[in-house]
Amino acid sequence: MNSIITAPVPGTVPDPKYPDSDGRPMGDTDFHNLALIDLRQSLEDHFVDVPDVYVASNLILYYKKGDPSKRRDPDVLVARGVGKHRRRFFRIWEEKATPRVLWEVVSRKTWRTDIGEKRWLYARIGVKEYLLFDPEGRYLKPPLQGFRLVKGKSVPIKPNADGSLTSTELGLRFLADGERVRMFDLKSGQEILTRKERADRAELEKRRADELADEVKRLRKRLKDE
Repeated sequence: MNSIITAPVPGTVPDPKYPDSDGRPMGDTDFHNLALIDLRQSLEDHFVDVPDVYVASNLILYYKKGDPSKRRDPDVLVARGVGKHRRRFFRIWEEKATPRVLWEVVSRKTWRTDIGEKRWLYARIGVKEYLLFDPEGRYLKPPLQGFRLVKGKSVPIKPNADGSLTSTELGLRFLADGERVRMFDLKSGQEILTRKERADRAELEKRRADELADEVKRLRKRLKDE
């Protein structure tokens, strides 16, 4: 019987030449971490049923085959046309795809590189949209900014009247709200809640349902006693 040999899925096999960690501690603030977690989880949940959309955070992105020094670790990465499996890294030539959207949550240490060098690099390697958010509101004015690739050039995304940004790649609208970014689905207009907000809403609905059930029981008992 002939055995079928299948190649490993991209990004899963350890490769000493392309480490899956840079060995440096992140050292980010709570402002940065919480904004990043909300972004990653909300995007992941929104695209959970879309089989070819992959969302990751702090995954090393290698963009030039044969040169491991050509790498970045964007805060959030969204790619299309690839599997959802867990990865150690994202190598563009292996995936045969460039991430469509990259996010950076800026901090005191990174904001100059985020708004400058990374903008031009991401455009050069073909990232369609690059979005930045400053959860502390100290480094970017306005705190939510974005750039879109137009004819090979990085062009600022024009904010909507409320200061929000429209992502044509993701079909979403993003709005800075204090220390976090809120998301809205362009088709439905509905806000995409965070996992905590959904859990809180479910708990509130359960409590209301329990209270209603208790009230119905009391009413039935009163009618029976009469």
